[in-house]
Amino acid sequence: MSTTQFFDSPQGRRIAYHKSGTNGPTVVFMGGLKSDMEGTKAIHLEDWAKARGQAFLRFDYSGHGESSGTFEEGCIGDWHEDSVAAVEALTQGPLVLVGSSMGGWQALLLARALPERVVGLVGIAAAPDFTEDGYWANFDDAQKATLESVGQVELPSDYMEPYVITKRMIEDGRKRLVLRSPLRLDMPVRFLQGTEDTAVSTETAIRLLEHSEGDDIRLTLVKGADHRFSDDNCLSLIEKSVEKVLARK
Repeated sequence: MSTTQFFDSPQGRRIAYHKSGTNGPTVVFMGGLKSDMEGTKAIHLEDWAKARGQAFLRFDYSGHGESSGTFEEGCIGDWHEDSVAAVEALTQGPLVLVGSSMGGWQALLLARALPERVVGLVGIAAAPDFTEDGYWANFDDAQKATLESVGQVELPSDYMEPYVITKRMIEDGRKRLVLRSPLRLDMPVRFLQGTEDTAVSTETAIRLLEHSEGDDIRLTLVKGADHRFSDDNCLSLIEKSVEKVLARK
């Protein structure tokens, strides 16, 4: 197992990462909300990349994993800044982004920010605009009042301890929405979605597919798969999807 390395972002955050391989394009794994770079999917892809000499990068957003800061301090925009900083400091040339859950949103934001570098994208249970369409849209009046008066609310999770959702996260998320304006993706894109996902609905995946504009965009639904999307069959599908994107770039 390689040793975690760190770099300081232009915003002064200390970002933890692992980087391997030299053959481009660089495959960049972008994790989910409150997840980290030590997850099953990230490690599986790193092993796959090492076996073929593929350049690969995984990193922790600020407030996640080994990076500096606390989760409650962060927001979608902060983590987008971390993503831009990571690829600009640690990679060169073309990129293939693999984004899981919130990382799928981050991958779309990064593709929009660096269109000249992103040559492929794989979204795994991608969750674009979830702060608005998932959290805010489902808050009741009491939760909205608490968010306004206290600045945060706690939400239960099927997959880990409760999430603390801050007013800043909601307000910043509104500046980063990708489903309200044209979303042009001029690269091969593969979206993967489990039908038993209780965090991101199949309807969200279909909405993203229909909203995206591009000549090579596909959605694969996996019957019975949940939000983790980490059993052997799902990991194999992720691997094959990245290979297909690399072949089509």
